[in-house]
Amino acid sequence: MHSLITGGAGFVGSHLTEYLLQKDEKVTIVDNLSTGKFDNVKHLTQNRSLKIHIDTILNEPLMEHLIKECDVIYHLAAAVGVRLIIERPVETIETNIIGTEEMLKLANRYKKKTLITSTSEVYGKANKIPFAEDDDSVFGPTVKSRWCYACSKAMDEYLALAYYHEKKLPMVIARLFNTIGARQTGQYGMVVPTFVQQALLNHPITVYDDGQQSRSFTNVHDVVWALYALMNDPNAVGQVFNIGNGQEITIYGLAELIKEMTGSSSEIQLIPYDQAFESGFEDMRRRVPDITKLSELTGYEPKMDLRESIKQIIEYYKK
Repeated sequence: MHSLITGGAGFVGSHLTEYLLQKDEKVTIVDNLSTGKFDNVKHLTQNRSLKIHIDTILNEPLMEHLIKECDVIYHLAAAVGVRLIIERPVETIETNIIGTEEMLKLANRYKKKTLITSTSEVYGKANKIPFAEDDDSVFGPTVKSRWCYACSKAMDEYLALAYYHEKKLPMVIARLFNTIGARQTGQYGMVVPTFVQQALLNHPITVYDDGQQSRSFTNVHDVVWALYALMNDPNAVGQVFNIGNGQEITIYGLAELIKEMTGSSSEIQLIPYDQAFESGFEDMRRRVPDITKLSELTGYEPKMDLRESIKQIIEYYKK
């Protein structure tokens, strides 16, 4: 099997690349390094089954060539992170919508099975917990750029499903819920690596709002396992799946846990959203997945709990 991974030098993409190479697959990755890092895959460059292209997925001649020669496509390339979304909304929308449109057009030309990674953000401000794949989405107003990421990824899903229904392109959509693990950066607002770095440096751990908003975090190794399982299960074609972990924790509780695990002397500071991001910033209070559909199809069960995931991240940053 020859897999093409867009965003393959990113956090999730680099772990997926490793996983596929361990299964003796051929892998080609494309990444423009806007949020990914070459260091994430540098240790894999001696593997003859890996090809790396530092380029944009909007390079149509290159992408057509790579898609033509691959067997399946994992489309992970996207603008991610709350801070990046707030600071560079044009890039967010163009990368997510135009990039995915180009990928689907070329994938359809050669009828290559494609897995699109989406996000729990597509549920928006919905308050039915846990989120199931066919639940409603509730987005904030267009004047708040916070929601452009959620809407752009929702449009990716609409496009992918349209290609499946109208063009018969074999595709799968995976909605990821707060994936964490080694190699993840806090540069664009990812909370766990941000807290770990602050704690290791004994800097204040900055918790936004009242800290009582809650999330469930999923280890990247569990996510990669699920992505591979979905790609290789013919019954997943044309469907949407949550990939997550039902273990829920408040953000303040997360800060306390990381402070305890690092032995840090950091104080925990509460910072209003308006100071952290932009005036009128909105967020969801809870984000917890219903993973029944994924579990019933693939046997998925998260293997890594939150403590183990945080331990991996602490060890990564200590190095």
